[in-house]
Amino acid sequence: MHGGEMEARRPLLSGDPLDPSELDSDEGEVIFERGAPGESGGRAPRTLTYEEAVEVAGFGLFHWLLLLVCGWANASDAVEILCVSFLLPTARCDLQLSSSDMGLLTASIFLGMMVGGYMWGYLADRRGRRRVLVVSLTVNGLFGGLSSVAPWFWLFLLLRFISGVGVGGSIPVIFSYFSEFMPRLRRGAMISALATFWMAGNILAAGLAWVVIPRTWAHFSVGGLDFQSWRLFVVLCSVPSITSALLFRTLLPESPKFLMEAGCHREAVHVFKLMFGLNMVGKEKTFPEFSLCTTSRHREDEEDVKSSSQKEHLCSVLTKVSLPVRQMFSSSLRWRSVVLLVIFYCISFGYYGLWMWFPELLRRVEVGGSPCANVSLKSSAQNQSCGPVGTAVYMEGFVIAASNLPGNVFTILMMDSAGGKTLLSCSLLVSSLSVFLIYLVQTKTQSLTLSCVFSGVSVIAWNALDVLGPELYPTKLRSSSLGFFTGVGRVAAIMGNVAFGRLLDTDCAAPVLLVSVLLLTGGLAALLLPQTRQTELT
Repeated sequence: MHGGEMEARRPLLSGDPLDPSELDSDEGEVIFERGAPGESGGRAPRTLTYEEAVEVAGFGLFHWLLLLVCGWANASDAVEILCVSFLLPTARCDLQLSSSDMGLLTASIFLGMMVGGYMWGYLADRRGRRRVLVVSLTVNGLFGGLSSVAPWFWLFLLLRFISGVGVGGSIPVIFSYFSEFMPRLRRGAMISALATFWMAGNILAAGLAWVVIPRTWAHFSVGGLDFQSWRLFVVLCSVPSITSALLFRTLLPESPKFLMEAGCHREAVHVFKLMFGLNMVGKEKTFPEFSLCTTSRHREDEEDVKSSSQKEHLCSVLTKVSLPVRQMFSSSLRWRSVVLLVIFYCISFGYYGLWMWFPELLRRVEVGGSPCANVSLKSSAQNQSCGPVGTAVYMEGFVIAASNLPGNVFTILMMDSAGGKTLLSCSLLVSSLSVFLIYLVQTKTQSLTLSCVFSGVSVIAWNALDVLGPELYPTKLRSSSLGFFTGVGRVAAIMGNVAFGRLLDTDCAAPVLLVSVLLLTGGLAALLLPQTRQTELT
């Protein structure tokens, strides 16, 4: 992207070039000396590495604006994913869904995320993070909103799948994009803060469900479509994604790390200048001139692919697309990639397999004392009844969503001192225990309490993964690797939701105990990861 285009698209961050001068602020530790006269007023500009340039740009208003925009995008993904789980108790009657159908519906968005995750991650590493975020968020919100008017189950399923394709692109790319603006010593805490917006999206989805779905006033007919309150809820859930796409399109620049890797050093310096201008507002400091170290994107393998494309285009495309995966499992990165694969599978099967079914489990708790207390023919008959769902189900879902807050605060405070590896392992082990106890409890209060414990502790693991993921891989693989592993997680989420849908009415213990075992496995596997606390991005 050319510098002029960037300025035209971001009026909020635009600014005239500033004269070089000595920088001695505590935000940037690199000191620039005035040069002798005769060479444009001083010595030749100093050459900086990426990490040095980030330090020179300082830390301040720009990063808080970046946190809000990226955080809102992260929250929008949470809203879109959890939307389906909250509408299940009501929509199952309107769309005439069996438990297996509900399992397919909750799995559909993860199937879309699996397809979109690697594809968008690959494009983000080649075409730019910001551009991919705008397109993927638009796809997410547009098709999510269209699903609200789908009269048939299979059309609703298809539209939720396409919406999932958009979600699959924004989740991994947001964290790559955000991390590439952060100073090394603040990266852990800031990415943890970004991850907390998932909780905000969770609470927003639960709050909207609580306010909208039980209301009878939101019910009218449009042609042959019976537009019930849950359809209005679906429309409202698409708004955050659309607004996020607009914010990225109008306010934020491309990642300077990506621009450096792409050889666009002039544009990268311009981004650092925009960062500096906002971070130093009111401090009367001027931006120092500097150039950036030349970096290489290591295109040797891609050049080989290009030469072979003349022989067989399809083979060339497949080879190019699979190149990041082959590099991720090369000798130097193989072990951490295998461990992360295991962790993503375990946590995604466990978390999404259980979390997406919480509203349905809470509905069953209203009848009995435990989610697994009603596995009988009588219970199956109750599950097929289509009476109104009480507001208590959505209120309890809101409480469980809000219980993420202590875990998020704990992560922000402890990430830079304890490190992502330690928090990830401990969180998964405690989550495993809490799920096991959910199976054993006998009262509604006990079920709700342990569900809140699982919610508050498991979010620490996700936040730790959000910090570890960008730090374990170099820039040329960062978005691709996160896209690949989130794709693996989507496969696990699909399997978890299908398993819950098929087994919940016949053998409730099987999926619940399987979740506990997988979370335990993931916690032990996390101990094998390298410690990346406050390391420089490569």
